[in-house]
Amino acid sequence: MDTFALPPIKCLLVDDLEENLLALSALLARHDVNVLTARSGSEALELLLVHDVALAFLDVQMPDMDGFELAELLRGSERTRHIPLIFVTAGAREQHRQFKGYESGAVDFIYKPIEPHIIKNKADVFFQLYRQRQLLALELNDRTETLRLNEMFTALLAHDLRSPLSAILASAHLLQRRSSDPAALEAAARVVTSGNRMASMIEDMLDLARARLGGGIPVKREATDCKALVERVLREHQAAAPDKPIEAAYVGAFSGHWDSERVAQVVSNLIGNAFKHGTPAAPVAVQLDGTRADSVVLIVKNAGTIPPDILPHLFDPFRGGQRQPGRGDGLGLGLYIVSQIVQAHDGAVEVKTGDGDETSFHVRLPRGNP
Repeated sequence: MDTFALPPIKCLLVDDLEENLLALSALLARHDVNVLTARSGSEALELLLVHDVALAFLDVQMPDMDGFELAELLRGSERTRHIPLIFVTAGAREQHRQFKGYESGAVDFIYKPIEPHIIKNKADVFFQLYRQRQLLALELNDRTETLRLNEMFTALLAHDLRSPLSAILASAHLLQRRSSDPAALEAAARVVTSGNRMASMIEDMLDLARARLGGGIPVKREATDCKALVERVLREHQAAAPDKPIEAAYVGAFSGHWDSERVAQVVSNLIGNAFKHGTPAAPVAVQLDGTRADSVVLIVKNAGTIPPDILPHLFDPFRGGQRQPGRGDGLGLGLYIVSQIVQAHDGAVEVKTGDGDETSFHVRLPRGNP
């Protein structure tokens, strides 16, 4: 990035003698540095209300408010506490004065008469550090804006893809109803299966955009029987994958106020995750514990463990789950969306792995206000 496009660096000089201010200003003046001068501590404070400065030179011996007192005031303000302070003094080299200066927040002490090369080199170091912080802040802003635009584009693209996909699925269903050709029926079935998978990916992309741009996935609470909801999801998965056994267990009461479709999505994503990453021959266990008065706990278990290097990123978008390179089973957003839906319900999700060669996801859903 071109540094000439950045605003000039500002340096503050505080001294009660005009000739000292003129001499220091002449030493520090550069094309990209604006030198601000103040004849007293109160003038310096007024300037710092308006200007952000990269460095301040403070004369120690000033009437009304000396350099130490001014430094303590600067360190006490959130706006000015990070400004590097260099004390300038004509006094004797006394250790207790140096200690007092450093305790007040100084980064250096310079004694008069001033050596021009020393003060210029010291100032240049702090000017370069300040310029680097400016460049990093601008780069961070640029990347943040780029990420925001990319997420908006993802949301718009996913939204616009739903219309042509709906037309494709409708045509495939029509072909299934009206054709008797086995080859055409087989092709239509593949289109429907692939279209449904694509629709699921599109919804995941929209949920990602809602979570990242909208501050979380919105939920609409209503009176819900959690057991009936879980049983519905289990029937759907058993119909889609009859060769994969599911064991269900229920205990307690299951009424509460949740977004039923979103909670169904949580159950479905966790079961789908167990199917994909669990030991194929072992059953998936789904438990619903409604014995607590304030919440219901959903537990989904599968055989197998999660590698330690994956565990910290399990709920990160595009990095969650035990994904293999080249796998065509989705975008890796399932567990991220689970975590966002649970958070939207003021709940919590926890994963336990390695105990007895199994992995379990524990979802606590507060019952909500009536």
